[in-house]
Amino acid sequence: MSESVKINQLYYGDNLEILRKYIPTETVDLCYIDPPFNSQHDYHQIYSNIGQEDKAQAQAFVDTWTWDDRAIMGFETITSNADGLSTKQSIELIIGLSKVLGKGSLLAYLVSMTQRIAEIHRVLKPTGSFYLHCDPTASHHLKLVLDAVFCIQGGQFQNELIWAYSGGGRPQDGFARKHDVIFRYSKSDNFTFNADAIRVPYNLDTEKYTSPKAWGSHKGSSKSYAPNELGKIPEDWWVISTINSQSKERLGYPTQKPEALLERIIKASSNEGDIILDAYCGCGTTVAVAQRLNRHWIGIDITYQSVSLILRRLEQTFGAEILETIAISGVPKDMAAARALAHKKDDRLRKEFEKWAVLTYSNHRAVINEKKGADKGIDGIAYIQDSMTDYKQVIFSVKSGQNLGVGMVRDLGHVVTREEAAMGILITLEEPTKPMRQEAKQAGSYQNQLTGQPFDRLQLVTIQEILQGAKLSLPLTHEVLKKAKGQSNIAQEAFI
Repeated sequence: MSESVKINQLYYGDNLEILRKYIPTETVDLCYIDPPFNSQHDYHQIYSNIGQEDKAQAQAFVDTWTWDDRAIMGFETITSNADGLSTKQSIELIIGLSKVLGKGSLLAYLVSMTQRIAEIHRVLKPTGSFYLHCDPTASHHLKLVLDAVFCIQGGQFQNELIWAYSGGGRPQDGFARKHDVIFRYSKSDNFTFNADAIRVPYNLDTEKYTSPKAWGSHKGSSKSYAPNELGKIPEDWWVISTINSQSKERLGYPTQKPEALLERIIKASSNEGDIILDAYCGCGTTVAVAQRLNRHWIGIDITYQSVSLILRRLEQTFGAEILETIAISGVPKDMAAARALAHKKDDRLRKEFEKWAVLTYSNHRAVINEKKGADKGIDGIAYIQDSMTDYKQVIFSVKSGQNLGVGMVRDLGHVVTREEAAMGILITLEEPTKPMRQEAKQAGSYQNQLTGQPFDRLQLVTIQEILQGAKLSLPLTHEVLKKAKGQSNIAQEAFI
């Protein structure tokens, strides 16, 4: 399928840059976002300076939002209206918040969100709707930002939706925090809302009129009350279960939202064929549900791990042919782009080159090593089944520098031995030296016990080879088992 007829877009990169450069004005019917801020902090800790915060509790927040050059630039962009999207109210709001909150992590977060909300308002059609998912920690600040962008320009606040759930721990000294907030705004007073698509059964215990047989006049009202046979429109509090450890939906993504939640939003505020945008698409719940409901979609995420997970999720759900309908942008397609990714100075992207290299070469089957400190020479791990009962690791190490040497191959060999792995794969940005290749050959081979097939124990792969389509070639676990046992109903999924 040619690039011009691909109907869905998956972008890898900073969503602010992508919204500005690639998403045209008034082209999106519905936008939902779940930004990476779901802190679980004590409320007052947010107002502390970073140096005074409980580092263990606050680490995820501080890692994402700090008052750095990026935040300062965003603050200046808003207050000077450099992008032409700031309203008078949003400028005054950010200036006011800087005086109240100080220039720290929370203000950095609000500056970031203000810029992105302004861009989302721009790309929405006049009939479009916006749902912003957050937790109660910063929801009150975000509503001010939303009002300053949407309501000032003819938009309307529609709902503060409460997603209620249970499960997990419960404090002994307070009420358990078991809800998220979702703000719903429309860009104008003419918006899509499909009531019949989201109706739910009446509550037989609390709602007096429950069937057409009970239709009649409601006490105290001159209007006729006639319950709909399809059920009622949900209230603004939604009891929808989170994804438990046994759920088929579960992907292991820490902030994964249930498909039922996104299904209600998408059905309510869009129609088949509409364009759905998720600018923080994470593990891809929004795009997966949009695909299932026959909507077109645009997904954006700053980590290649998310892009990889989304592609694998879509392939497993809809089949390999779904990948032909997706245009993927921002992923390196030549050596210049690969080098640019490898040498980005943005702290948020310090491991993105390694993630992209490992996941691309492993066909999205590897698991990334997320440790921020010493990674013990491991950037990623994949698994193969070595026998009927045992798995073996495949260790990935990625080098983006120019000073390559034999020591790197030896180090990887030591890691493979230490971890009792089957193989080690060294991915290099530049061409390995001849002595490196000789050292790798001297490491010998690994032989899979189920197939008897040998593989080089240490393998060297270049980024140039990956760009040309090279993929890790190892036996699929379920195919190995079928061949070994002569069965066709093996439940174990392939890792590679």
